[in-house]
Amino acid sequence: MYRLLLFVVVCISCKEPVVRKPLNTSTTNSFTNMVLQKKQLIALENKHIAAYLAQDSLQTYQASTTGFWYAYQQKSTSNTPLPQAGDLVRLRYNISTLDNTVLYSATALGTKNYLVDKEDFIPALQDGVKLMRVGETMTFIIPSYRGFGLVGDGEKIPPNQTLKSTVTLIAIKFKTPYETSSTKS
Repeated sequence: MYRLLLFVVVCISCKEPVVRKPLNTSTTNSFTNMVLQKKQLIALENKHIAAYLAQDSLQTYQASTTGFWYAYQQKSTSNTPLPQAGDLVRLRYNISTLDNTVLYSATALGTKNYLVDKEDFIPALQDGVKLMRVGETMTFIIPSYRGFGLVGDGEKIPPNQTLKSTVTLIAIKFKTPYETSSTKS
């Protein structure tokens, strides 16, 4: 009996191991589906923004080349230089939804000093600030993919939220030689 049991154990343990195969062999399908879903969300959001822009008869919004829209509330007539990478700008801004629900007021946010293209800031506003001259006020319509994206800010801005922000450029301290030590205001 002992020999028979030993023989069975030896026979079973001598088999080659069976390699387990994954249930889903393609990660491409899940990635492709995720990309497709994100494209659908962006298309839906852009349709929502287009409807908002069409109904706002008081503003003339322009599309930027980097995926947001802007309108001047107060436009400067001067021909002063625009901020460039490395310039320090001082600005005041707020953040709201398209239905004007204030998420962060200009008072709550205070005045912000921003080193152009050298600091983390709302992606659309990083580009938008470079369109502004001192004294100008602009309103930006920011799709979620140019704002806080899929996660929001963890406080007041929910995931996939289209934003509206009104920004006033108060001053620029230029990094370039033509105005290295003075602040334009």
